[in-house]
Amino acid sequence: MAIKRNRRFHAEIAKDSMSDIMFFLLLFFLIISTLANPNVIKMTLPKAKNNEKTNKQHITISVTDEKKYYIDKAPIEFSELEKNLLAQIGDDKEQTVVVRIPFNLQVQDLVDVLEIGVKNNLKFVIATDVAK
Repeated sequence: MAIKRNRRFHAEIAKDSMSDIMFFLLLFFLIISTLANPNVIKMTLPKAKNNEKTNKQHITISVTDEKKYYIDKAPIEFSELEKNLLAQIGDDKEQTVVVRIPFNLQVQDLVDVLEIGVKNNLKFVIATDVAK
């Protein structure tokens, strides 16, 4: 007596197109990540007719309308701003510190931040937006 074996169906996943999709996703995220702005804190900057762009690595101090202070993206109290800024700069006194402050804050708020740079002999730059 001849016994036939049942040929079982084995589920298969087509992997050929999956590698193409993964390649396109990787390419998409690489392009998008280069276009992303590292300064997540949104604010309206003061306007200036002439701007100079910096290509060097720099530390960013951001002040919001509610007078909340950030070093890069980390929130910090004003009383701790100088200590943390000096710790982040370390021995590299040539590093530039970019101050991003809204146009409608008082001048005294800007002077308070810039005073830290004068006291510690640091290079501070005020971020502005291009006047149109």
